[in-house]
Amino acid sequence: MDFILYAVPFFFVLIAVELLADRWRGTRNYRVADTVNSLSAGVLSTTFGLLTKGVGLVTYAVAVEHLALFQLPAEAWWVWVGAFVAYDFCYYWLHRFGHERNILWAAHSVHHQSEDYNLSTALRQTSTGFLLSWIFYLPLAVLGVPLLVFVSVGALNLLYQFWVHTRHIPKLGWYEWLFVTPSNHRVHHAQNPLYLDRNYGGVFIIWDRLFGTFQPEDDAEPVIFGVTTPLASWNPLWANLQFYAQLWSDARRAERWQDKLRIWFMPTGWRPEDVARRYPQAKQDLAGFRKFEVPLAWPRQVYVVLQFAVYVALGSYLMNAGAQLPQPALLLGALVMGFGLFVLGTALENRPWAMRLELLRLALCLPAFALAGWTGLAPVTALGWVLLLAYSLLSLAGLYFSRFLPGDARGLEAPAQPQAAAEHQQAAEHP
Repeated sequence: MDFILYAVPFFFVLIAVELLADRWRGTRNYRVADTVNSLSAGVLSTTFGLLTKGVGLVTYAVAVEHLALFQLPAEAWWVWVGAFVAYDFCYYWLHRFGHERNILWAAHSVHHQSEDYNLSTALRQTSTGFLLSWIFYLPLAVLGVPLLVFVSVGALNLLYQFWVHTRHIPKLGWYEWLFVTPSNHRVHHAQNPLYLDRNYGGVFIIWDRLFGTFQPEDDAEPVIFGVTTPLASWNPLWANLQFYAQLWSDARRAERWQDKLRIWFMPTGWRPEDVARRYPQAKQDLAGFRKFEVPLAWPRQVYVVLQFAVYVALGSYLMNAGAQLPQPALLLGALVMGFGLFVLGTALENRPWAMRLELLRLALCLPAFALAGWTGLAPVTALGWVLLLAYSLLSLAGLYFSRFLPGDARGLEAPAQPQAAAEHQQAAEHP
């Protein structure tokens, strides 16, 4: 059973509830651009996951068949309980190495880039984690945990982690000693030196207590969320590529060949000495910390949110139909999703060329819909063409009128980054 698929509607309901709690308490834990960026990363991860999930499943299935020391019965309750605990133990080490090694942090950093902390942050997931994460779960295959049990307890582990991404739940007394809670997971998302690289457990915090990585939330040290080298972008594609690009840039600039290779596997933050000397990298100044922000008038924000809702609908369709769709259809869906969310990211960043890119996106909807029929992504019907035409006309009208509504005199043609955001962008693009 695909627990995640059935849980998605509840995720959005709980996000809406948290938004109401924000309003009731007078807090501001959500920003439109950050939320769209987090959810976009989640939609991308799910979409590309339909193409890449076979990497982990096939390798695990082969390992169970050829390496298992035991044949555990999938119908036994104790197998499920043991597998659930063992999975979280493996997750702890994957998560820990995800913070301690450059190549793994390149994938996992996506989840930490948000400078807000709310339930939408839980859905901010990597699209490249499939490359190496499967290695950490091979011990379960060696123990003979059946594939069905492995997939199920993995989904349950991920579901548990959703609710801990909130600032509205305080410490929970004795529960803090055994399980991951919102309080000790807030610590995990902090960039404060006191909290950095702590609390890796997914469900059980006991692994952190056992292996010396536990840190409680300190009332005297308010959490500052985000990463020490800011993303400074609202683009989900760049969010997934930023740290890989930084590693590649450092590897290319390194003079010694051994440094070009080992930088990928060294502890997080390690850079070749000659590169660090010639290209110093500024870190976040927490004393004067300001969140990344790009001023954008509310009409444009509404336009982006409505367009993003279309991609959420497309992502939901792909999740529901993914098992029946051929690979070319899934590839087309991933390309449409990736390009569309990239364009919306440029709009949120108020890029000078965002308007032209948005017009290109709308124009490409026509050939994409035609290809949908050819690849088997969706049937191409007369009604479909009518709906696509209506969508295109409404989008053009919304784009046109949002240019002239009050509060948006500059439109998308003029980037409007404050100084702090511009500095962050420069640090991200020129490590």
